[in-house]
Amino acid sequence: MLRLRKKVSIESKKKTAMQDEKKLVTEQKKEIIDRGGTEDAQAKSGERRKFLMRVGWGSLAGFLAINSAAFLRFFYPRVLFEPPSQFKVGFPDEYPPGQVNSQYQREYGTWVIRLPDGAFFAMETKCTHLGCTPSWMESQKKFKCPCHGSGYYITGLNFEGPAPRPMDRFKISVAEDGQLLVDKTIKFPGVPGKESSEVYPQSLLRV
Repeated sequence: MLRLRKKVSIESKKKTAMQDEKKLVTEQKKEIIDRGGTEDAQAKSGERRKFLMRVGWGSLAGFLAINSAAFLRFFYPRVLFEPPSQFKVGFPDEYPPGQVNSQYQREYGTWVIRLPDGAFFAMETKCTHLGCTPSWMESQKKFKCPCHGSGYYITGLNFEGPAPRPMDRFKISVAEDGQLLVDKTIKFPGVPGKESSEVYPQSLLRV
């Protein structure tokens, strides 16, 4: 009877020891797993932190670069390249009488006109109403503004529409090489109700 009790006691102790050993192993495994998860989380957190730092520094560098470029831009003058105020328009014999030459309309804003009597003058390509560009209508021998219908004779005198005065003229002369020279710095503004050829005889060139 005593031996049986001892045997049961020994087996009970063994069983308890085995359970304690299993419990210890389980706890160790859990600790290892928890430690691995913590390390992974720390690694991911570190990578995220590095990524955010790179984005932040990159944004700051871009901001500084843009502002530096804008600051340096102030040291360079803004130059507007405009057509010269004086330009040559060819030789007199290239212009038949009674014709309007629109060759220099787009680049220089000027018509070169030779009247039927052979006199030359240069006229600005602007309607005196709102500054639109009229078109020369050869069949009707008049300038017609497409904006509000102002009409002008070949001399620039207004006769229809809302235009308040004749179109303006520029000085025209003969250069040293014999070509016609237009000078836009000298202007002859149209006078209401007056023919510019009479008001400004110096605007005409006879060669």
